Amino acid sequence: MSGALKEVRNRIKSVQSTQQITKAMKMVSAAKLRRAQDAITQMRPYAQKLQEMLSNIVSNTDGDLNLALAAERPVEKVLVIVVTSDRGLCGGYNSNLIKLAKQIIKEKYAAQYAKGNVQVLPIGKKGYEHFTKNGFTVVNKYWDIFTGLSFEKVQAAAGYAMEAFANKEIDAVELVYSEFKNAASQQYIAEQFLPVQKVVAKAGGKKADFIFEPGKEVLVKELMPKILNTQLFKAVLDGNASEHGARMTAMDKASDNANELLKSLKISYNRARQAAITTELTEIVSGAAALNG
Repeated sequence: MSGALKEVRNRIKSVQSTQQITKAMKMVSAAKLRRAQDAITQMRPYAQKLQEMLSNIVSNTDGDLNLALAAERPVEKVLVIVVTSDRGLCGGYNSNLIKLAKQIIKEKYAAQYAKGNVQVLPIGKKGYEHFTKNGFTVVNKYWDIFTGLSFEKVQAAAGYAMEAFANKEIDAVELVYSEFKNAASQQYIAEQFLPVQKVVAKAGGKKADFIFEPGKEVLVKELMPKILNTQLFKAVLDGNASEHGARMTAMDKASDNANELLKSLKISYNRARQAAITTELTEIVSGAAALNG
């Protein structure tokens, strides 16, 4: 019986050690989440307004500008940008993003994928490792963006996509990322990054009227890449906040599960201990009875 008691004691110690780690990771993620949440909260209205303005400008040029980044053409080659995290232990965060990206590739771009004309640009180590191991054509330049996250690093990745599209090496760019809602909730999104989408005019709606200074062509060509850089940066900040929220929630649940397991193990330990004591008492009483007999 002592062997059984020792085994349960060792399990209790192991679960307690794991619980200390999960609690520490929850606290670290909570601290990082506050900073990441502040960053995306401040960035989102600015990025959304820029995207709205860009879509309106593209919709109202009436074909008088040759906008390379808004050119719609038959889609032969596709680039899919997937924003995951560098580390795991964040619940289903990474697996859900990878699943969505693969679903988009195999449903929306099935014909292009069958011809080997789909490239994946992963941002985050987990996405890079998965798509590399599973035989996808991977752009391996920008997966480590979260190591010292900055606008300049994201700008380089966006620049790669824009240059490939403008040079007609790619005909469409899809962006897969997680939009941060709150610590316990993320929304997994796939949206068109290139070509720049036009605003669909509502029935009876008025066109936006812009006064351009300097000229329309100069302004749009200068403005469009900057807005697209901002859009990708917003997606990366969304992903960063989503990762920490998902990890904080996962570690909180893991700590709660450890508590439940500890309760169960302590009950098992007490039962085994009581059984051992009962057995020892029975042996003592039996021995005393034998001596007296």
